[in-house]
Amino acid sequence: MTDPEYLLSFIREDAPFGDITSDAVIGDVRCRARIVAREEGVIAGLEEAAFLFRHFGVTVNQGAADGDSVQSGTVVLDLEGPARSILLVERTALNIVGRMSGIATRTRRCVLLLDQAEHGCRIAATRKTAPGLRTLDKKAVALGGGDPHRLSLSDGILIKDNHLALVPADEAVRAAKRASFYRKIEVEVTTPEEAEAAADAGADILLLDNMTPGQVTATLILLEDRGMRGRVLIEVSGGIDEENLRSYALPGVDLISAGILTHSVKNFDVSLDIM
Repeated sequence: MTDPEYLLSFIREDAPFGDITSDAVIGDVRCRARIVAREEGVIAGLEEAAFLFRHFGVTVNQGAADGDSVQSGTVVLDLEGPARSILLVERTALNIVGRMSGIATRTRRCVLLLDQAEHGCRIAATRKTAPGLRTLDKKAVALGGGDPHRLSLSDGILIKDNHLALVPADEAVRAAKRASFYRKIEVEVTTPEEAEAAADAGADILLLDNMTPGQVTATLILLEDRGMRGRVLIEVSGGIDEENLRSYALPGVDLISAGILTHSVKNFDVSLDIM
């Protein structure tokens, strides 16, 4: 369950001094309402939305579970309680469910595309998330069947181009290994030669960044020829979307990370209807 205080902060942001409209025009009445999916996709964020409604005294019955595939017209939450509470939480709940479901739906599409390639490659998110929403964004990726990857800079060692502009790759890998005995060391590379050098320096994971599928293939061949392929995991990233995803799902690629999962979210259409 997502941190309750984190979720309640969204309500405080939206209603720092209460919902003055509902407080002014709605009496102390109860009502029923429902949240309905208005398109087909993977639903997510119901746990968070249900918590918020229940916190404000609303009874919640779920018509679907997070990660379920739903059709347009599916009632995902059925609500009964104080009308002012339902209206207070409405927009925040819809924002959470809409964003998370959009991410989960796009992730599931990518997972299915990779499954068709039949090479065991996985799709992963990146740190290209909305500030303050990473916890929910990454959870939505997982609900869609993807790998959330690093949650923060504190979670894994990834030596990127700007690190390498300051420190040579072999020196950076050695320093990283001294700093942490048990963490895997990932190094971003842009050419087959850089990949070979990083693997030779002791990297555990190679991030092939902004390479063409042909360059990725050349890198895999070079590592195989040098007897290094079995020592490293291969991640591919940079400009990858549904249109070119399968062209990167090559034999030997373990992971594809794609910023599109979270940095350009298409909101999933859900609505709340008072009954």
